[in-house]
Amino acid sequence: MEDQHQAPPLIELTGLRKSYGGQEGEPSVEILHGIDLTIRAGEFVAIVGASGSGKSTLMHILGCLDRASAGIYRFSGQDISSFAADELAWLRREAFGFVFQGYHLIRTLDASHNVQVPAVYAGTPVESRQERAQALLERLGLGERGGHRPGQLSGGQQQRVSIARALMNGGHVILADEPTGALDSQSGVEVMALLRELADAGHTIILITHDPAVAAQARRVVRISDGRIVEDRGASRPEAAAAPSLDTRHFMAHMAQGVAHGASWLADVREALGSAWKTLWVSRFRTLLTLLGIVIGVASVIVLMAVGRGASEDMLQKMAAFGNTHRMSIRPDTYGTRGLRSVLTEADVRLVREVPNVDIAMPFLTGNAMLRANATDASTALWSMGHEGARLFNWKLARGMFFSAEDEARIATVVVLGKTVSERFFAGQNPVGQYVLLNSVPFRVIGELAETGEPDGDNLVAIPFATASRRVLGTPYPGLIQVKVHDPERISQTVADLTEVLIQSHRVKDFAVANNPARAKQQNEAARQQSLLLALIAGISLVVGGIGIMNIMLMAVKERTREIGIRMATGARQRDIQRQFITEAVMVSVVGGVVGVVIGLIVGVVLIAWDVPVIFSIRAMLLAFGCAVATGLVFGFMPARQAARLDPVVALAGE
Repeated sequence: MEDQHQAPPLIELTGLRKSYGGQEGEPSVEILHGIDLTIRAGEFVAIVGASGSGKSTLMHILGCLDRASAGIYRFSGQDISSFAADELAWLRREAFGFVFQGYHLIRTLDASHNVQVPAVYAGTPVESRQERAQALLERLGLGERGGHRPGQLSGGQQQRVSIARALMNGGHVILADEPTGALDSQSGVEVMALLRELADAGHTIILITHDPAVAAQARRVVRISDGRIVEDRGASRPEAAAAPSLDTRHFMAHMAQGVAHGASWLADVREALGSAWKTLWVSRFRTLLTLLGIVIGVASVIVLMAVGRGASEDMLQKMAAFGNTHRMSIRPDTYGTRGLRSVLTEADVRLVREVPNVDIAMPFLTGNAMLRANATDASTALWSMGHEGARLFNWKLARGMFFSAEDEARIATVVVLGKTVSERFFAGQNPVGQYVLLNSVPFRVIGELAETGEPDGDNLVAIPFATASRRVLGTPYPGLIQVKVHDPERISQTVADLTEVLIQSHRVKDFAVANNPARAKQQNEAARQQSLLLALIAGISLVVGGIGIMNIMLMAVKERTREIGIRMATGARQRDIQRQFITEAVMVSVVGGVVGVVIGLIVGVVLIAWDVPVIFSIRAMLLAFGCAVATGLVFGFMPARQAARLDPVVALAGE
């Protein structure tokens, strides 16, 4: 087994240089000028220098937060200059623990969850990391403070939380950047005592400081000035047994496995959801404002599509009440250059009746007649038709019966009264069996129509066509041929067939067809298109809501730049950061979508109570909700991608 002296140094820098600038015409400024430094596992090293000497830049490179411009950096014998971003993230997570001057705790998380962050990205089970975080906090005297957020802790307590976080994944190498700089003297003494204790336990401690008195507490002091090492004194070997470090013999295999496999996808999603909820809850007022666009959009789509569908169905029901969805009519038309007016005959009725898909074909003639009953005279609308008129118009009878084919054949003087006419002349009495005069011709009332709700259907009297043409209106020609079809979907072919039959009979097209089923279909399609148009207009608010989400998330990236840097420093991969921000955006849209669906249903119920025709559609609800989620995903992607691509060292310096 390799001993400490035979193993490669833990950290070995050779000719390390770091420059900034040199792009887009900017001058290049070199900060580090050929640093050569070797640090073995278990050493307690202080890197000391004045402000601007390059010590913080060196620490960022040592901790894999930044890359050198030139030179070689070997960690555990491996040159890390070619490591990808996820490989560097794994190295930060497994090898390093950071203790910063400004503590760098995530403000939305309590002390326990701040300590657990590195273990989250390492895929440690929840129970295990909670137990370890609690044990570390108790070890550092913060056992009762695990549920406190950073703002509820003193500076010394926050720094101890950051030390516990540095130890969470083992803390092989602890990089402490001015750990006492923001503390009072007593807290500073306590933190240094902790670092010495960790060094005695075998952890590799690299202390960055400008204070010679603090540096003197380390076992080895490296002095840096103007980007060069000017002094290296003290122990070059650890005095205590080093803590178990990364296995140098299987380093690359271990890293490849760690990069490829973290926590399960379910655990990743659960962690992302939990973190997103905490973050959004802390900024709940702003989150609520962001939700409004999604809520309004989803509710509007649901309500407008429900109202549009309800209006369309209501229209079809009203048309169906008079048989309009299956009925069409043929009327005489002009023909020839002299505009001659044609006529229709009962022979035409018989021809039409033989056309395939025709259920009913009957002559129809309307006019006005003077009606007298119970010493009351009034002009009323007279409808004359065949005995199947009630079925054609979808009429119901309140009393009595409709006239029959036998009544037609014997030119019977029988009449059926509409509801309004019956109430006007008989004042609620049963008119069946009574006699009335139509243009001075006595007629026996045989039936009363049920109320249709339409003025034309209630304010009329109906008699057989044969009786009207010979005894009341005085014309043998039907004004229309009313036709009812079996299947309205075949209406176009039916119109073509009867047109052909009548042209063969008349030798000229001297008639016109009023196609009610086609018109009903067109009106229904127009209503559907209008409903969709309204839904699209409402959907604009979803887009506006999505833009609001993107705007808020872009602001969040800017405001939480340091948090992103902290997460990267503790081992978050780019995809972890991207997943976190996408999850927050999708969570906002999901919550907004759910609230929007509920509000849409409530508004719909209120409209129903106000007798507005409303028909809810599960498909519309799913569509609106799905669009809301997709909106969050699409508009949240760009901010999430921007957050994931931040440079860790730049992010840590952000405000």
